[in-house]
Amino acid sequence: MAVAPARSAQMALIRGRDTKPELRVRKALHSAGLRYRLHDRRLPGVPDLVFPARRIALFVHGCFWHRHPGCAATRLPKSRLDFWAPKLAGNVERDARQQAELIARGWTVMVIWECETRDPTKLAELAGTIRAHTRQKAATPTGAKLGKMAAT
Repeated sequence: MAVAPARSAQMALIRGRDTKPELRVRKALHSAGLRYRLHDRRLPGVPDLVFPARRIALFVHGCFWHRHPGCAATRLPKSRLDFWAPKLAGNVERDARQQAELIARGWTVMVIWECETRDPTKLAELAGTIRAHTRQKAATPTGAKLGKMAAT
């Protein structure tokens, strides 16, 4: 089934990084004094924010794309259900696989949903949770640099 050029142009505008929800989270965490790495491609799922010293991988999930349970933005589109239902279900399955792999590697996985990024108290709670997470020594050889982080 061919996609209309207008629809294709609209879908091309959807970004995978530097989205408004992600920028809200980054701004709140940076102003809380937390420092992080962005989009570490060495990790499964390429987390949006990575705190290597704490071994935390943070994902900023869009409610529609990642199917936030109980959120109004999780609705299914009315057209082309034969395309959208498996596409969105596949996103959820992929998220679960990638999070399981991160956990198996010794990382703590955190998810903040798009709708939660609009609430300053949720962002403050997230900053507090990350700050409270004990700093762990990364499972890297002695003297290894941050950029040479081992994939454990």
